[in-house]
Amino acid sequence: MKNSLWEKQSFLSPDVIVIGAGITGLSAAASLKEQSPELTVSVLERGVLPTGASTKNAGFACFGSISELLNDVNTLGPEGMVQLVEKRWDGLQKTCQRLGRSMIDIQTKSGYELIFEEQSNIVEQIPVINELLYPFFQTDVFKTSNNKISKFGFANTYHLIENHLEGQLDTGKLISTLWKYCAELGIQIHTGCEVTDIKEQENQVDVICNEIVFKCKKLAVCTNAFSKQLLMGEYDLSPGRGIVMSIIPDSKLPFEGTFHYEEGYYYFRDYYGKLLFGGARNIAIEEETTTAFGVNEKIKEKLIDDLGNIILPGKSFQIEMEWSGIMAFGTNKSPIVKRVSDKVTIGIRLGGMGVAIGSLVGEEVAELILI
Repeated sequence: MKNSLWEKQSFLSPDVIVIGAGITGLSAAASLKEQSPELTVSVLERGVLPTGASTKNAGFACFGSISELLNDVNTLGPEGMVQLVEKRWDGLQKTCQRLGRSMIDIQTKSGYELIFEEQSNIVEQIPVINELLYPFFQTDVFKTSNNKISKFGFANTYHLIENHLEGQLDTGKLISTLWKYCAELGIQIHTGCEVTDIKEQENQVDVICNEIVFKCKKLAVCTNAFSKQLLMGEYDLSPGRGIVMSIIPDSKLPFEGTFHYEEGYYYFRDYYGKLLFGGARNIAIEEETTTAFGVNEKIKEKLIDDLGNIILPGKSFQIEMEWSGIMAFGTNKSPIVKRVSDKVTIGIRLGGMGVAIGSLVGEEVAELILI
């Protein structure tokens, strides 16, 4: 298909193209225009809506439960864990400052981790993690709140560890507000535009999308789990599918806040009288290492069992809806942000923490492009 002169001038030849219209991609585009308003910037998104997990998560404004952070100490070391927490926190603050807290419905109701009998030794590590994080937060982050276990109605729970800094937000509002913000900056967003090939030329990058060829001077790839098919070389990157269910309880929920257990593999929160609950990827890791959307019935069954045995024991509920999102993981949870050539920069592998860290990764991508 031949394009017109007008199309080439106004749509197909921006200075910078960002592939991926999730939190990271839109944040990268916004940061580029904030720092260099004269640039023309376009975002290409394969779906009608963001494809990966940016609008398919449970809306946690968190930086890691204590068991997750203990695992990060093992894979990254104490200093690496602290640096990752700082990036996640700074990313959340960046999002709030850019878009406004009310626009993304962020609420700080505290976060909690349910600790079961076989994990009781985690409680002993609270002072260790608090000491590591104190220089940054200037407060103790974690404490035991066992008195709330019966108040919240949880069963088979031996300890409850509270994080008073954790919150929740509406990622649908986050993306729609970020979308509008990008439009106000003059960024063009093209949906239904699946990139099939990238070709670096001497003075430009050709980005092939369906039958259309976009041309740009610099390119950012922010497609997270879907990045391998676009990038040359080997990357420590594997997709991970996650399920979320919207639950309508037959009576008022006895708790508010965000909740995790088993190193964050399970997570739930209140949402205006409903319960959003997801996870259990750890019981079927191989099956869930996929970029195909769908609901694994074995995982769904496990989540329903936990609702009855742990979260809402003795209470009736209905499953209103269910969905899946695709995240990206590696041997550790640090994102990959780097220039892979003088024209191409990547910001990928958000480790299931895209809501928190996506804005900061996008900003780092923009800074590398502008060097």
